[in-house]
Amino acid sequence: MAPEVPVDTFRGTGGKVATLNSRAYSKRAYVTFLAGNGDYVKGVVGLAKGLRKVKSAYPLVVAILPDVPEEHRQILRSQGCIVREIEPIYPPENQIQFAMAYYVINYSKLRIWDFEEYSKMVYLDADIQVYDNIDHLFDRPDGFFYAVMDCFCEKTWSHSPQYSIGYCQQCPDKVTWPAEMGSPPPLYFNAGMFVFEPSPLTYETLLETLQITPPTPFAEQDFLNMFFQHIYKPIPLVYNLVLAMLWRHPENVDLDKVKVVHYCAAGSKPWRYTGKEANMDREDIKMLVAKWWDMYNDESLDFKSDDAVPKGDTFSRASLMATMPEPEMAYIPAPSAA
Repeated sequence: MAPEVPVDTFRGTGGKVATLNSRAYSKRAYVTFLAGNGDYVKGVVGLAKGLRKVKSAYPLVVAILPDVPEEHRQILRSQGCIVREIEPIYPPENQIQFAMAYYVINYSKLRIWDFEEYSKMVYLDADIQVYDNIDHLFDRPDGFFYAVMDCFCEKTWSHSPQYSIGYCQQCPDKVTWPAEMGSPPPLYFNAGMFVFEPSPLTYETLLETLQITPPTPFAEQDFLNMFFQHIYKPIPLVYNLVLAMLWRHPENVDLDKVKVVHYCAAGSKPWRYTGKEANMDREDIKMLVAKWWDMYNDESLDFKSDDAVPKGDTFSRASLMATMPEPEMAYIPAPSAA
């Protein structure tokens, strides 16, 4: 059984939610994660361009592992990203089989809770693209963890009781949770996109809790769902359209209103797309892949030194931060992300 996370981790004295705003911090940023020397760097470049396209007011921080090559770091800096190296985090040694082999390195995402110079951040996976401005998410009330509910209908969930009985929180009335199994499971979010508040206390508790929590098939996503279940607030599907929703729950999807697309289905990475995998020959998938490439190939969206200069400021905050040296950090070998 997973350990209970102390309520004090999220709440300060007097029952009020403890945030970094009390320390006069007010900086905001988007953040993503990159590991290895593979092609996910293209996803980050596309994301940086997407945020510029929708005129976001905030920079993109890229948390990178030591095995990201200097060539890729330079590409990210040239796109105005704030590159920040982090050490890998591994779960306790175990025999668990993850749903995907590379999930194990995703625990390193927990390092972003240590980015305490920011009061609030929006995390986005590198295989996500933003097609409409979502800066307003930073204005949601403090003290909560915001994310979009996941779907349990894909075979990758075959290990779960939800999948075995056909229950999905996206359509809870279609197959109801059996009364003999007790209360329905708590709402479960997809960890490819979420709104959070960095905090030294939360960061320390995350790492401590990880050491005593048995790993599960969906690695850090399962862990984050357990850790933040008491302060999790669902946000609409438009903020993280997992592509499987197009064929699993089409009644819940209005592509004209979708702001964020998550290219996480097998075969859907735009920079690897062939259309041969299951469901990848759909016209809506082809349209979304083409839309990603249009953004990626648009040279007018490349970072320029005078981008995002606030009125009255001499330098762009993003360009200034992108040229700052990375902190010294010991190298710890880590497996590359897929």
